[in-house]
Amino acid sequence: MSKAAALSSFVQSTPPGELADVTKAIKSILGNDSVQNELEPAFQTYNEEQFSTTKLPGSSNEVLVSPYNSLGDGVYYDVESQSSFKFDHATQKASNVQTYALESNHSDVVKSLVKSLGTHATEHYPKSSIGVYPVEDDSQLAIITVASKYSPSNFWNGRWRSQYIYTPSSGSMTGAIKVDVHYYEDGNVRLLTNKEVSLSVGSAAKAPEIIRKIADVERKYQEDLNKAFGSLSEGAFKSLRRQLPITRQKIEWEKISGYRLGQDIGGGRTR
Repeated sequence: MSKAAALSSFVQSTPPGELADVTKAIKSILGNDSVQNELEPAFQTYNEEQFSTTKLPGSSNEVLVSPYNSLGDGVYYDVESQSSFKFDHATQKASNVQTYALESNHSDVVKSLVKSLGTHATEHYPKSSIGVYPVEDDSQLAIITVASKYSPSNFWNGRWRSQYIYTPSSGSMTGAIKVDVHYYEDGNVRLLTNKEVSLSVGSAAKAPEIIRKIADVERKYQEDLNKAFGSLSEGAFKSLRRQLPITRQKIEWEKISGYRLGQDIGGGRTR
């Protein structure tokens, strides 16, 4: 594997919210700040696949970066603000904001979906960004939600991504829900999921009905994840723990201050 390919693999496997840290580590290991230029293609792939978000200058709202709203040459557009912007994939900063008017045969549907999807995201995700974009020569619509929560002081970061491709002519919709959570206090644990979705909403469905279908799918998936976590706690994780100390007796916690480590707890003889 070439150096560029190896470095790109590090970037692609970066947990949510940790791209700057990984980049800094790569520079430190190689002792070369100019390596960032070599990683530009990897940064772009990572940001688009992760649906990275950025704040436009002078705005408090975050907009999406994805392959669906790319105009090429590092320029992307946002439907809600009716603007385009230049995005630096290395620093994840936006600049050069300009007015952008969406041209699509489904403009009214896009605007309705943006409104309904925004309401859904606000109600169910504490910090989220959404986007609806015409794709495939305007024959389909990409419906995207990304919700990230970073808590580096508590050693964890997480991101929810859902994307659906809706075909207005047939009323069909396919997509995927992805969850990525990284916990790294005194260890390194990561959850990665990918739930494929396929459903029919009907060619005459209105925006609220389409988003209700999405909400039902996402609620069911979250319930399934919660059940899976419960099963792990009572099953696989529990089997990894020693049920009793080596004395085969439960510790009397109210007397813990009186134990002599290595003797009383370990079963050794006392003097």
